[in-house]
Amino acid sequence: MRAVLTLVLILFPSLAPAFEPVRDGGQFRQLVEGHALTRLGIRLEVRADGLITGRGMGRPVSGEWQWRDGYFCRTLYWGDTDLGADCQAVLRDGDELRFVTERGAGIHADFRLR
Repeated sequence: MRAVLTLVLILFPSLAPAFEPVRDGGQFRQLVEGHALTRLGIRLEVRADGLITGRGMGRPVSGEWQWRDGYFCRTLYWGDTDLGADCQAVLRDGDELRFVTERGAGIHADFRLR
């Protein structure tokens, strides 16, 4: 199945997701204000006051964030586990946000705005 999807995206590149960078903190705040970020087993609120709250796989999630030099910079706890600090690139495709760790050089996670 994965090979078929890859082939379709190669033959019809317009069907590939069109993620565009979010470079401005004001734009990011507008996107997340009043919405939850969701993906399977995870629901987070990235609040305008700089706090992150929610749940992930049945455990509480908490942290803080700020927009710095074009990146979403956060500290995060999953229950008692410190996930550390990271500045992430943010990309958008419609109601989907992609967060890419290590200033855009690492792995990514996609969340829906709900």
